[in-house]
Amino acid sequence: MTLRTTNLTTYHGRVRGIDGINLVVNPGEIISIIGANGAGKSTLLGTISGIYKPTEGEVFYNDISLTGVKSHKVVEQGISLVPEGRQIFSNLTVKENLVLGMYFKYRKEKQIITTKIDRMIEMFPGLQKHMNSIAGTLSGGEQQMLAIARALMSDPKVILLDEPSMGLAPLIVKEILDIMKQIRDEFGAMVILVEQNVKAALSVADRAYVMDRGKFFLEGRANELIQNPLVQSTYLGYTEKVI
Repeated sequence: MTLRTTNLTTYHGRVRGIDGINLVVNPGEIISIIGANGAGKSTLLGTISGIYKPTEGEVFYNDISLTGVKSHKVVEQGISLVPEGRQIFSNLTVKENLVLGMYFKYRKEKQIITTKIDRMIEMFPGLQKHMNSIAGTLSGGEQQMLAIARALMSDPKVILLDEPSMGLAPLIVKEILDIMKQIRDEFGAMVILVEQNVKAALSVADRAYVMDRGKFFLEGRANELIQNPLVQSTYLGYTEKVI
């Protein structure tokens, strides 16, 4: 069950957001996509998840083409997006947000909602005391945990995370990175992590792609890329190679 894209190109109006992207994610992998603002990272995740329709190329999951498939149908295929900025339903309770995460399974699996929510509380214990709280009243870190938990309610096999550490304290960032590993190990899910915190992204990933102006220009093992002089000077602020 591999996720791959071939020559994927998406425009926003006349602007080319991504240009000829070839991506492969294998079972059990955490893949990081790094790059500056405007590099096309979010457009790539949006195209994979069906939010944007590509003008060229294809998205395949388990050798089935998802090109042009509506976003809610992509979720049904086992691919969930945790969007940039969390985008929780701020006027609903935490519990209601979680239930909406399995909306397409609601009728068939209504009887196991409590079991699924208990699983999320086990993974994100900080949410337990907020189950009946309005989601918009949670802290930034708690909202991010809720956004990830909501995505996991659908039992995805691929989870796409767009800037999950944005605006969060370092301690919360570390917790989120640990959760990435837990998602892979306990859910057996492939993880695609888009992140501007390059050091953090490379520390948790198996492989990584470096993106600029809609294209990949570097790819490889994460532990090798973090030693790459260009990555160090451009994204990590190092002027000399780290030993």
